[in-house]
Amino acid sequence: MSIFHYFSKDEDKRAKFIFNLIAPVYGLIDNSIKQEYIAMVALLNKNIPLKKLTALDVGSGTGAWLAAIDEHGLSEACGVDFSEKMVLQAKKNHPELTFEQGSGENLKMFKDNSFDLVTASFVLHGMKKDKRTRVLSEMKRVAKRYVVIHDFYKKTSPAIQILEFLERSDYINFKKGFDEEMKHLFSKTKILYSENGNGLYVGINE
Repeated sequence: MSIFHYFSKDEDKRAKFIFNLIAPVYGLIDNSIKQEYIAMVALLNKNIPLKKLTALDVGSGTGAWLAAIDEHGLSEACGVDFSEKMVLQAKKNHPELTFEQGSGENLKMFKDNSFDLVTASFVLHGMKKDKRTRVLSEMKRVAKRYVVIHDFYKKTSPAIQILEFLERSDYINFKKGFDEEMKHLFSKTKILYSENGNGLYVGINE
């Protein structure tokens, strides 16, 4: 993709350009964020026992989040990302897991209620509200029980703020109102948060 896609008004073209571009470097981040992911997944596991669950990770990137969840004994672990290069990097980093290319807005490759747990880590804050709603709706459709969003909750460091500005994400509005967006789609929701300022937004299908 051309660098001109970075300046595109099309959100998808812009995002694909950015993530295809950073995929090789982003793969190196796996180790640096591993401890944070381990801590957040431990918090998740205390509330939702993960052993033997089936899980789908939407916007799986290089696979670090899904790999951390799989450490708790999933019976099936699958990741989906719209960036071809991210998928290739994920397969290289975590060959024991399954990854394929696809859009969170249209998970047509999966039937209703396909997975016990459907998750996304630091994906939805980058989208405008209408797109978040479409992705969440698809995640809810393919989830038997739980949808878990790992993302910004409280404080955000200056370095991250700069990165989000360059990405032109919607993280400010996300932090202000995402909990209400979840409540519109799920009959039961809760937020699990950590001292690092990030949280787990949990939606439960009943």
